[in-house]
Amino acid sequence: MKQEKDYVKDIAEIRSMMERSSKFLSLSGWAGILVGIYALLGSYIARYIFSFNPDEIVYSTSPGFWKVAFVAIAVFVVALVTAVALSYGNATKRGEKLWTATSRQLAISMAVPLIAGALLSFVLISKDLIGLIAPITLLFYGLALFDASKFTYTVVKVLGLVEIALGLLAACFIEHGLLLWAVGFGVAHIIYGIYVYYRYER
Repeated sequence: MKQEKDYVKDIAEIRSMMERSSKFLSLSGWAGILVGIYALLGSYIARYIFSFNPDEIVYSTSPGFWKVAFVAIAVFVVALVTAVALSYGNATKRGEKLWTATSRQLAISMAVPLIAGALLSFVLISKDLIGLIAPITLLFYGLALFDASKFTYTVVKVLGLVEIALGLLAACFIEHGLLLWAVGFGVAHIIYGIYVYYRYER
C-alpha cells in the first residue's frame, strides 16, 4: 500500500515538473489587478478630462485625440513594466528564470497579433476611423491572449475569449466602444487578477 502511494506521489511530482517546463506559471495576479486599474484610470481621463468618446466610426483626430493617444501609450508602457516586474518577482520566489524557452514562445505568440493590431490601428487613425480603435484593440488583444494561453494558465484563454466577445460588441455598438474597452481592459483584468492570485499565489 505504501509503495502504491509512493508511485502516485512520484507520478504527481513528474507531472508537476513537466508542467513547469512546458508552461509559464509566473504570471502575477497583482499585475492583472493593477493593469485593470491603470486601464480604468486611462478610460476615465479620456472620457471625462479630454471628452473623448467616439460615437461614430468616422471621428476626427482633433488635438484632444493626441492627448488621449499619449494617455493610452502611457497606460500600455506602465502596464507592461508592471507585468514584467511582478512576473519576475514571482519567478524569483519560485527559484526559476523569467526568460525561458516557454516564456519566449508565449511572448512571440502574443507579439504577432498585438503588432498587427497596433499597425492596423495606425492605419485607421490615418483615415479618421477612430470609432474602430476600441473594437480592433480588444479583438487583437483577445486573439493574442487566446494564442498565448497554451503556454500558461488556462484562465488566460478565458480572458482572451472575453476580450474577443467585447471587441465584437464594441464593433456593433460604436457609441459604447470606450465603455466596452474599459470593461475589457479594466474590469476583466481585475477579475482575472483576483482569480489568479487566490487560485495560484496565496
